[in-house]
Amino acid sequence: MHSPIAHETAHPDASAHPDVSSHPVDPARSDHPTDHARPEHPAHHLVPAGSTLPGLVGNTPVLRVSHPLTPPGRGFWAKLEGFNPGGIKDRPGLHMVERARARSELRPGCRIVESTSGTLGLGLALAGTVHGHPVTLVTDPGLEPSMTRLLAAHGATVDTVPEPDPAGGWQQARRDRVAELLAEHPGSWCPDQYGNPDNVAAYTPLALELAAQVGHIDVLVCSVGTGGHSAGISRVLRQLYPGLRLVGVDTVGSTIFGQPARPRLMRGLGSSIYPRNVAYGNFSEVHWVSPAESVWACRQLATSHYATGGWSVGAVALVAGWLARTLPRDARIVAVFPDGPQRYLETVYDDTYCARHGLLEGPPAADPDTLDSPDEKEVSRWTRCATVRDPLHDDTAPRGLRSPLPEGEAR
Repeated sequence: MHSPIAHETAHPDASAHPDVSSHPVDPARSDHPTDHARPEHPAHHLVPAGSTLPGLVGNTPVLRVSHPLTPPGRGFWAKLEGFNPGGIKDRPGLHMVERARARSELRPGCRIVESTSGTLGLGLALAGTVHGHPVTLVTDPGLEPSMTRLLAAHGATVDTVPEPDPAGGWQQARRDRVAELLAEHPGSWCPDQYGNPDNVAAYTPLALELAAQVGHIDVLVCSVGTGGHSAGISRVLRQLYPGLRLVGVDTVGSTIFGQPARPRLMRGLGSSIYPRNVAYGNFSEVHWVSPAESVWACRQLATSHYATGGWSVGAVALVAGWLARTLPRDARIVAVFPDGPQRYLETVYDDTYCARHGLLEGPPAADPDTLDSPDEKEVSRWTRCATVRDPLHDDTAPRGLRSPLPEGEAR
């Protein structure tokens, strides 16, 4: 595989910043946790003089991740989207609002209403502040209390649904409440993150940042929830690197790739509905990861690389580490880390919470289980499948695995 030199920089214009190294880095030899692709003082370029709020979003650094998730001398590049003010969904939050305003779908001063498990809520709160819109975010009791307080602190109204829908669980209950609120507030607007093409388009800058930071990319590893960032980034990178492989990371209990919906502990990835933005044809394979396996990876990252995050970060790191161990040494692997650890101090990094939910079981297996087709069996631990189908358009899937809204507490 082609493996050109990557520059040790988090900013596309490294030459403009005297404290950013312009010396090339050989990623095959960059296995030390401190050998990372960002300047010593990231504030010098992340918060330039005279910056506006939207200027704080983007140009996030990349970090070389290696041992103990991979053997020394092997590793992958992690795009640290937690360096955005609220995380990766600051990008679509701003972009969807700006495009809706440009089309006059969202009128000045009108309310934004959306369902969220947290991160998009922060992005929409940011967009509301920038453009002068009140924001109402519909969530459920599973949202961390700290995130509820943070959203409120940023000026959003948090509306919590009291109970799950009998058939569609919490996710459907939230969507039904959004419809009620739209009817109550004339002129209000819902971004519809699951089907809005602007959600996908918002990630074009992220893809271009990766191309400038890392150079040639062989494998892109993304968590999948709404499908926005996996579709948006891969669409652009495939034009630059036609042989790119996209590996999706989902949670057990999610319906996105054809498994049955079940109660889910992890937030930020997975779904109990079929988001229209998921670009099934772009994926080379999919991995399902359990909460305990994600917790282990999150904590390994925290102690060895300092940079870590939440459920999606742990799941993506686990899969990217396996790919770095099993693919040829010169394979250039990039993983997208959607957020940082702050909102997960009461869950992923809380020993009492993890013990109560059986999440401290020790290291996961060295390799995932393998399915020949996504409907072969219901998975409960780390499992991969190289056959990726759109469940809504797959006539070979059993009816029980095609229903997007089975009974249960799926979120």
